[in-house]
Amino acid sequence: MQQNTSSTVQHQLNETLSLLLNEPINTTGCGRTDTGVHARQFYAHFDCTKGLMHKEENNWINKINKVLPPDIAILRIHAVHSEANCRFDAISRTYEYHISNKKDPFGVKQVANIPGKFNIELMNKAASLLKKYEDFSSFSKSKTNTFTNNCIISHAIWEQNGEKLVFTISANRFLRNMVRAIVGTLLELGKEKITLEEFSDIIESKNRSNAGTSVSADGLYLVKVEYPNHQFDE
Repeated sequence: MQQNTSSTVQHQLNETLSLLLNEPINTTGCGRTDTGVHARQFYAHFDCTKGLMHKEENNWINKINKVLPPDIAILRIHAVHSEANCRFDAISRTYEYHISNKKDPFGVKQVANIPGKFNIELMNKAASLLKKYEDFSSFSKSKTNTFTNNCIISHAIWEQNGEKLVFTISANRFLRNMVRAIVGTLLELGKEKITLEEFSDIIESKNRSNAGTSVSADGLYLVKVEYPNHQFDE
């Protein structure tokens, strides 16, 4: 799923469900992303008076997808317990950032075109360092409503995938603009504009102005959201 400037995914989903269920529906998403960020996996929950039985699941999926715009697709419908919250119950999220150093007309808005060569080994050393820290104020937008800038990063790695360079990162939570700021700073390291020690200093400074420029939203994908095993109990 991808947001656009004219109408959000949430707005389209609310309108479609309200139309098909014949009652006002307000969905809650598992997180908020900047305009242009993609999602290969995304959860949303809502309450309704009608019971969507398992045997009707495929029927409802087909109905909803016929009404939704072409760039939004429903894959599954789950019944959850009444107190389930897809945003606050999530225990892990995984993002990928895709880079190509060659212009690709078929990859417009799907991959970030960033020319140049990067020291991937050095970037992976820095990515591994991320797991040793918890306060990521240096990679967060200022004046947010979060009560803490602490996050626990469990996985972070750069991999060459054909002509693409892909960064994968998992954490229990992410700050606004955090992944794009981390990638921008790691790319400066990859071009050897800063050292590994300076990268650590940037994190420890807890100052956003010391970190690199945020990369564009085009190459960023939310690819996985994980929940406790009991999350989808009815």
